[in-house]
Amino acid sequence: MQDAKRNVKIRVRNLSKVFGKHPKKALEMRDQGLSRSEIFDKTGQTLGLSNINFDVYEGELLVIMGLSGSGKSTLIRCLNRLFEPSEGEIVIDGEDITSLGVKALRESRRRHFSMVFQNFALFPHRTVQQNAEFGLEIRGVDKAKRKEIAANALKQVGLEGWEDAFPNQLSGGMQQRVGLARALANDATVLLMDEAFSALDPLIRGDMQEELQELQSRMQKTTVFITHDLDEALNIADRIILLKGGEIVQIGTPEDILTNPADDYVKRFVEGVDMSRILTAEHAMRKVRAVARDSDGPRTTLRKMHENNIDSIYVTRRDRTLQGLAEVDAIMQAADEGKDTIEGTLTQDFRTVGPDEPLQNLFSMFSEKSFPIAVVDAEKRLLGVVVKGAVLDQLAQAQAGEDE
Repeated sequence: MQDAKRNVKIRVRNLSKVFGKHPKKALEMRDQGLSRSEIFDKTGQTLGLSNINFDVYEGELLVIMGLSGSGKSTLIRCLNRLFEPSEGEIVIDGEDITSLGVKALRESRRRHFSMVFQNFALFPHRTVQQNAEFGLEIRGVDKAKRKEIAANALKQVGLEGWEDAFPNQLSGGMQQRVGLARALANDATVLLMDEAFSALDPLIRGDMQEELQELQSRMQKTTVFITHDLDEALNIADRIILLKGGEIVQIGTPEDILTNPADDYVKRFVEGVDMSRILTAEHAMRKVRAVARDSDGPRTTLRKMHENNIDSIYVTRRDRTLQGLAEVDAIMQAADEGKDTIEGTLTQDFRTVGPDEPLQNLFSMFSEKSFPIAVVDAEKRLLGVVVKGAVLDQLAQAQAGEDE
């Protein structure tokens, strides 16, 4: 789906944040062309964010990343006004929260935002169930109702049966699941996750990334995720915002960031990434030279194979829905037997992938017969094929680009 057709959940325009007593002076100096460091040297004020502009789409998992001091945590705290912006607009569902008074802001936060922190932020004296209920309790939700909601949220994150345990009885990954369940129980429209998995060991961290993506697939929750880890961003993001010195350097999909870096800083940032994990079947996919129809007879099919110098051919319906693969020996036998169609000759001994399948996963899929891998969409329509040589060619081109 094109961005222009997607619903904008959050719109951020001209957002800046100055840490200091005279933000207006600092912003004036910025507008005069002074750098962040020059402003600090002259005023002692820190320009945490400068002229930030972006949209977050409904149901999107947007990752904001950068090195320490880049402004990513400041940005996520400005989104719900835990940090007061120095200038700019933050519009969520048509409401500019920078214009809200204290009472209206409190209600807007409850309605729109749930937050998951790096340090889990659990109450040690409360059970898992009670921790998951906490936000609902603060909102005054009836005890029976909040118990039901929290229990369902715990089930969503795989903690059913752990309701009566205490945080110190859980692993780090399980504790983070409790924090995530608490956020889901609040049923806010936007999930804010600030370095949520950074404190976990690598294996548990990978598991949590997978679980987050599964949750995202099921619930389509609009999520803003902060990380300093490029691999994590590439693994989970629909889009990435890369920050440097409080300014946006580049916004794009993981593929955009890797294949079209905006400047030398981004190039250095993404150096060393394993391109076989990033490049997909779509990159190596080729147009199908010929297909047979499920209504074709053996001789028609043999003619198509002969004209294209191939000994196997994919068979589709008229709408290109994939039905199977026909091999030359089976088709010749059907012709010798005088059969009118190839329907009973098809084999399913081949592999299919979606266009987003990473290239690194394709090597093991090539069978001894080396049938091309069929690339299909969600409705199983044939989009193209991938041959082993094309995978190697794409990886070689990527390596050549890195060397250059």
